[in-house]
Amino acid sequence: MDSKPISCFHLGEFFQVDGKQLQQQYKDHISNYKDWEQKDHASEWMIFPQNMGLRLSIDETSVSNGELYTIVTNKAAKGRKGTIVAMSRGHRPTK
Repeated sequence: MDSKPISCFHLGEFFQVDGKQLQQQYKDHISNYKDWEQKDHASEWMIFPQNMGLRLSIDETSVSNGELYTIVTNKAAKGRKGTIVAMSRGHRPTK
């Protein structure tokens, strides 16, 4: 799950175990989520200074339910690991 794009739920189906429980166990125990230094503000913004590069791009995207996010990426990573430099929850412009 750390190196391949597969959800805990689908991995659980493959091994015939409860995917929701596997997901909860991963979050609570395996991933070190409880000790993550950005946990307190991650719902609003995250920054990954180790991913900083000389060529950056900035974009806004709407993921779901009209939520808008601003994402700064490192162009040298070419969409692979280490691409995201920062992500911030955005706001719709007022009319």
